[in-house]
This record gives sequence, structure tokens and C-alpha cells, in this order.
Amino acid sequence: MKKQFFKKTLSLLSSLVIVLFISLTPISVMSQEATAFKSAGKWLVGLKVLNLDPDEKSVTSIGGEAKVDDDTVPELDIRYFLTDNIAIEAIFGTTEHSVKAIGTALGDVNLGTVKVLPPTFTLQYHFNSESRFLPYIGAGINYTFFYDDNPGDAVGISYKDEVGFALNIGFDYVINENNYFNIDIKKYKLSTDTVIDAGPAGIATASVDLDPLAVSIGYGWRF
Repeated sequence: MKKQFFKKTLSLLSSLVIVLFISLTPISVMSQEATAFKSAGKWLVGLKVLNLDPDEKSVTSIGGEAKVDDDTVPELDIRYFLTDNIAIEAIFGTTEHSVKAIGTALGDVNLGTVKVLPPTFTLQYHFNSESRFLPYIGAGINYTFFYDDNPGDAVGISYKDEVGFALNIGFDYVINENNYFNIDIKKYKLSTDTVIDAGPAGIATASVDLDPLAVSIGYGWRF
């Protein structure tokens, strides 16, 4: 998990360096367009690729720990500017994750897959900039739905839907008057309680902190 995180961070930093280099090149008319690109009443709609990578910690009734893999999916994000600097954002996308419990009293157990729908609403502050590079920060709330689970080697499994929180950082890079490139990072604080029906072995429970890192990259339109 740590190796994946470092690889993603290095890749993201490389992209940031490239964009920063471009953004510092001389700009004339474009600087004026960038300054007015984000303004009250404007909508930004992006189609992106999202990687959701859990950083799980767990406590289980049969010992061991839960492991959840990452997933990469399409994502839709919509932003509306309340002022020239403050926007509200909603993101929509659903991921599917393989789940297993390792080192338990029952050994390693394949817990199949589960789909996750975490609609997230964020309040963002967008910094003023005279270049094409337009950074922002934010914080938000989400409600995560777990659905369409396949219990794997267990007889049955259930996940409790939960409210979570997210911190947000990212930037938009202005391509032209109505189009932009975006990189966005969200770090979630998210937990779930799980009940596992292990058949003759009985019922097991687990409390899992998922705390995923969400990194998305994509293209957008301004309206």
C-alpha cells in the first residue's frame, strides 16, 4: 500500500512540476482570461478518471485484519461558484473493491467484492492567479453507500453505510476560454462496521477505518 502511495505521489508531483513550468511562461491575453475564468455564477463540469485507494485499519472479532484493494473508475464532478473565490462541488462515481481478511482465527478469508458509492459535497476556496494555473483547497462531507456485495467464501456479509469527511486540494489549468485540465486530491476520513456470516464457524464482526485517498485527473468545460 505504501509503495502504491509513493508511486502515485511521485507521478502527481511530476505533473505539477510540468504544469507549473508551463504556467510561468509569458502570458498576455491568456492571463486576463485565467483571472476571469472562475467567477460568481459560473459552472465547471469535469469528466475525469478517479483512483480510490483505501488506507485501511481494522479491529475484528476473530483477530487478523481486513484488506481492501483500490479501484480506478470514471468520475463526474460539478462545481458552482457562489463568489469569485468560493465554490461548491459535487462528485459522483462508483468503485468496486475486493475484500479479504488475513491472519484471522479462521485463516485468510476471501470476502468477495463490494461496490461503493460515495457522493461527496465540498466547499472550496479558489486562489486568485494571473496565470493559467488556478489552485484551490477545500473540505467536505460525504455519505457512503455499500451495495451489490458478493460475500466470497463467507455465507453472507453486510456493510453499514456511513457519513464521512474529506480534505481537498487541487488545481485547474486553463486551456482556453471554456475548457480546463484538472488534478484533484481528496483524503477521506471514513469508517464502516461489517457483519460476516461464516456459516458453521459463526458470526464475525469488524470495525474498519477505510480512510481512502482519492486522486482524479480529467478535462472539463465552463458554462
